[in-house]
Amino acid sequence: MINRIDRVVLTRLATRIGATVFIFYGLIALVESLDTWRFTVVSNERGTHMAVLMVAMSAVRWTIKTLPVTVLMGAILGLVDLKMRHELTVIKTSGISIWRLLRAPVLVLMAASFVIALGAETISTQINRDLAPTPPGQTAQLTPDGEIWLEQRGSGEHYVLMARRMSQGGSLLNDVTLFDLAGGDTPRLEAEEALLQDGYWTFSRALVRSPDGPARAVSNARVPTSSTAAEISLKLASTEDMTFFELAQLLQRGVSDPSVRAATAMRLIKLLALPLVLTGSLLIAFAFTAGYNRRTQFGPAVLYGIVLGFVVFIITEMADRAGSTGVLDPTFAAVGPAVVAIVIGVTVLLRREDGWT
Repeated sequence: MINRIDRVVLTRLATRIGATVFIFYGLIALVESLDTWRFTVVSNERGTHMAVLMVAMSAVRWTIKTLPVTVLMGAILGLVDLKMRHELTVIKTSGISIWRLLRAPVLVLMAASFVIALGAETISTQINRDLAPTPPGQTAQLTPDGEIWLEQRGSGEHYVLMARRMSQGGSLLNDVTLFDLAGGDTPRLEAEEALLQDGYWTFSRALVRSPDGPARAVSNARVPTSSTAAEISLKLASTEDMTFFELAQLLQRGVSDPSVRAATAMRLIKLLALPLVLTGSLLIAFAFTAGYNRRTQFGPAVLYGIVLGFVVFIITEMADRAGSTGVLDPTFAAVGPAVVAIVIGVTVLLRREDGWT
């Protein structure tokens, strides 16, 4: 049960964390609004109100990414406020343990984290994808404009597809050229379209070219592939444009491409690990702020806590990159930094509160 003391602590922490998140959200929205080209394009196509909505939802996405730092800073401000009002001093002198004081904030924060990861993230992703989806090849920017390149494998075949357009969720390619990498009888095949059906790319009418003979026309040519339409669509977009439930459904159906599987798993597990990451931020805030007596200067304590929070955030982002590319196991990359933050917070609290020296 949540008593009056829990409500006081929750109110102080919630207001300060909320204010910090809102300030960061405003700054991020201001930066997003500086992309005048995107704002103008969406405004002309959908209207000014939809362009404003696009900026707002894009800011929501980036604000969620900064939550480990904003929650840490807001929690530190809330605890300092409790100390300045002498409320935390009264609570501690009444014999209530810091671990008992942590219970309600941790439970509420974990519940809010799940709502953010499964609710706010899903809504913002769907709106962003509809209004301003991530352009293909934006990450590496190695693919020329108007070209789609896909490396495919299946039943001993190894080839590359180059297409000008894609539709039907990745199952239909237009203006296609196939380059055989396995040294088969068809080194190059050109067709107006290729349809993905039952594990095969089907070319209704195609032109086969080889260096040792004239071009010849073929009908209903089929080339095996291990990729699905969802995988191909994801290769050309980004996991950031998929919701939690779409990621889970894609992994449940199975993903053959290792790079796509790693990126999808990392994004999914990172959303599930958000409660652990924010709990670690809260524990660090308590460890570096709540455990100090009245004669202690708050400046160094707050500075150490914020610096450590940024370090944890940077480690989390580096682990995200490593997990998305398959360098690290996605589960380890997503959960590892959160566990490290929790261990740091608990260890410092034990030293400060329970006399570990």
